[in-house]
Amino acid sequence: MIDPTKPDLEESVNVTATHERVVRGAAAASRENKLTENGAEPVSLWVTALCFIPVLAAGWTLGNAGTLFSYKDTVKSGYVRMIPDDGEGDAIPPKTALDAYMAKGAKIYSKCSGCHGPDGKGDGANYPSLADSKWVHGETERFAMVILNGLTGPTSTGKTFGVMPAQGAGMSAEDLACLMTYVRNNFGTKTGDVVTKQMGVAALEISGKRAKVGAPVTGDELTADHSKNLPGDVLDPKTMLDPKTLEPAAAQ
Repeated sequence: MIDPTKPDLEESVNVTATHERVVRGAAAASRENKLTENGAEPVSLWVTALCFIPVLAAGWTLGNAGTLFSYKDTVKSGYVRMIPDDGEGDAIPPKTALDAYMAKGAKIYSKCSGCHGPDGKGDGANYPSLADSKWVHGETERFAMVILNGLTGPTSTGKTFGVMPAQGAGMSAEDLACLMTYVRNNFGTKTGDVVTKQMGVAALEISGKRAKVGAPVTGDELTADHSKNLPGDVLDPKTMLDPKTLEPAAAQ
């Protein structure tokens, strides 16, 4: 055997043949896939192409979302940001004027439900229905006079019930406004408007100036003197209010 550390003086090794074997081995090795470290493999073209599908789908969805990302179309009219609790009390989020007035009105109406019923339909014999009353859903001054002073004689339907006692004693302008708003927007019929505290104040003043102060109103008096709406600025039902004070909620 030839010692590789010594020169081949007898030229027993075919250099050309050896070189050809090396070239063939190198060519074969170049055709093999190279081994790489874990995690360093190149990303397949198919994987890249598949990743573009959800991206394109998301772009198409956002592009056809209509008003989804339109501020003026998605933000509630009159929206006021809720004031965070500062630790001194419970923070109450603002409500629309209609919801705020009705929430208070519902509590006040609980005193009326004994006669007119929780559904406002009365009993048909002794107590009239509020659900289908033209005086309830018509002019606000007429309805206010009935609440504050009571009623005697025929109702809006022409039927006579017992004398309705006055409810105005101790009733504030705010209580009256909330009660009227609740009844006018409940029991299956909704006027969609708000009887404001300002209108409630006007109602108390008008009631105090009646020719027959303290006596129940009649249908004739209502028709002659009170077939109109209470004076006062109209409040947009969507205006955001503080539920406690019923005043506009200030943006912070």
